[in-house]
Amino acid sequence: MKSKEEKTNAIRLLEQKKLAFKVHDYSQSDVISGLDVATYLNENPDRVFKTLVTVGRSNEHYVFLVPVNRELDLKKAAQAVGEKNISMIKSKELLPLTGYIHGGCSPIGMKKFFTTIIDTGAKDFDTIIFSAGKIGFQIEMSLADLEKVIKFKLCEISITLPPA
Repeated sequence: MKSKEEKTNAIRLLEQKKLAFKVHDYSQSDVISGLDVATYLNENPDRVFKTLVTVGRSNEHYVFLVPVNRELDLKKAAQAVGEKNISMIKSKELLPLTGYIHGGCSPIGMKKFFTTIIDTGAKDFDTIIFSAGKIGFQIEMSLADLEKVIKFKLCEISITLPPA
């Protein structure tokens, strides 16, 4: 049984800065996909974000947060960071680069800070929900408080997922 006091780098950083946030624990479920997380938490999928790490033609890395019911538009994302094109990094590169594993990557507390872009839809909500840095845990907080921990820009970077 997991204790409620389970802490990730992201949670520790937020506590150090004494910011308001809430942790959602779904570690006792078999939920995997972002859409399933939103459903399990009974939240609007437009408010639950996945963290995607990319690499540009320049070899710079970028972090994008998009709603779980949408997908990253690589063209718009490249424009947002001034690259000709970008691509998703390989799953095996994620842990050495960020310190996080696939499915548990938080924009907070990575080994190094990367330019971060959040989809503009985030501004429609008082708080957004994103990975706490470990599968089974999500952080909910306001963009204003998130901005006190990481620098980010809001840009239109996502497109609607095609129907399954």
